[in-house]
Amino acid sequence: MENRYPDLAFDQSRWEKQRELFARGIVPYPYRYGERETIAAIRSANADAGHEKGTKRVRAAGRLSTVRNHGKTVFADLQDESGKIQIYIRKNDIGEEKFDLFLTCIERGDIVGVEGYIFRTKLGELTLWVEEITLLAKALCPLPEKFHGLRDVEKRYRQRYVDLIVNQDVRETFRTRSRIIASLRAYLTERGFLEFETPILQPVYGGANARPFTTFHHYLQQTLFLRIAPELYLKRLIVGGFEKVFEIARNFRNEDIDTQHNPEFSMVEIYEAYRDYTDMMALCENIITTLVAEVHGTQVISFGDTTLDFTPPWKKMSMDEAVRDLAGIDVWAYSLEELRRIAQEKDVEGWENVGTTREMLVLLFEELVEEQLVQPTFIYDFPVENSPLAKKHRSREGFTERFELFICGMEVANGFSELNDPVDQLERFQRQEEKRRAGDLEAQMLDYDFINALGYGMPPTGGVGIGIDRLVMILTNRTSIKEVILFPQLKPEPSERKDSPDT
Repeated sequence: MENRYPDLAFDQSRWEKQRELFARGIVPYPYRYGERETIAAIRSANADAGHEKGTKRVRAAGRLSTVRNHGKTVFADLQDESGKIQIYIRKNDIGEEKFDLFLTCIERGDIVGVEGYIFRTKLGELTLWVEEITLLAKALCPLPEKFHGLRDVEKRYRQRYVDLIVNQDVRETFRTRSRIIASLRAYLTERGFLEFETPILQPVYGGANARPFTTFHHYLQQTLFLRIAPELYLKRLIVGGFEKVFEIARNFRNEDIDTQHNPEFSMVEIYEAYRDYTDMMALCENIITTLVAEVHGTQVISFGDTTLDFTPPWKKMSMDEAVRDLAGIDVWAYSLEELRRIAQEKDVEGWENVGTTREMLVLLFEELVEEQLVQPTFIYDFPVENSPLAKKHRSREGFTERFELFICGMEVANGFSELNDPVDQLERFQRQEEKRRAGDLEAQMLDYDFINALGYGMPPTGGVGIGIDRLVMILTNRTSIKEVILFPQLKPEPSERKDSPDT
């Protein structure tokens, strides 16, 4: 049979077997399989099974991960989400017709349902002695070679479904990710925070300095943006009278792709009225130490070759202290021209575009210090120039009450004492708008509606955003963000269409 679909990975012989099943009047894709037990439950309930067949009939379903033909008998491994068990099939038990059907049309990768009894082989392997077998889904695509699995990294990301089938550690990573998000949600709701959903399609983007994805709504004849952050909408809720809010949000930023960045990513943003950035540091520390303990049962974990200690309290440094202590540069001891020469000597990119000492401070921190922050460390007091949504510092002129949390050189969280002065916010947005019109693709838009919201009065508020993907990377010992996002964005393969759906 000719394969008319070269982009499909269908195996020719498997396709022919599927056609043969239909020809025999056997539907290889039935609608349901009724009640069954998980393999984990079967193994647990029969842990003391002996060499004789048990008396209680069991029913299981899953994928055949291996098949070993011994003539009139077949041994295979059956795998469901909970685990794996060996199955034993004899011609004398299921009948010659079904046995021959199994040998000719059912193979590794197919999904089957089985019924039978539990026993232990002479080698001590817990095994299900099959008396009934039902094909539930004929696999037309073959699984990777059984001993090596799916090892091609690019293919693993493109075909995550295969990656999950054959690599148990990958399934465990995403099971842990699900647990982390569930625990995070439970932590916040148990403390009185309310979870909300805010718009993903927004007429004005804001809440971060990032380049957005742009789309167009034909009915409204309006340009819209995929949100880069939920911040401005959540703060509208604080204005409206909710005092403790959060959102576990999918955000979209039109930025580079690397081991720490994906254009679509997850974060939690949390806001609490009558709090400030010191309270948010404490909340952030408590959330993460709670999650570390729930996943690992200890505050000391491994990440690559590094041992991380999350035992509180975590280290705290102001940004200028960090540059002084870790880069050896006291920015206040030099003129701007001297700092430019120092930056040039240290191969710091972008030094020639810096216009103030505070902006140079940020550049030196990002280029020379961030990667040194391995253990959990809060960096606080950011210059006002790069913090358009943070409240001015109560005692340091030119600075804001903002912090970021770094772990293994990665920014994991970002928090403020939230700016609630509408006039100050208007002026900050106007400066951002000037940068945007001058060509800064990451500058924020001027959001008049948000300023109007602040005009109705927002109480003192603390806020923090925590990057879920990077946190999961750390807690599952994965060094690439692609390992913790089920379907990461990838460059198109040569065979894939590069034109838009509308062309």
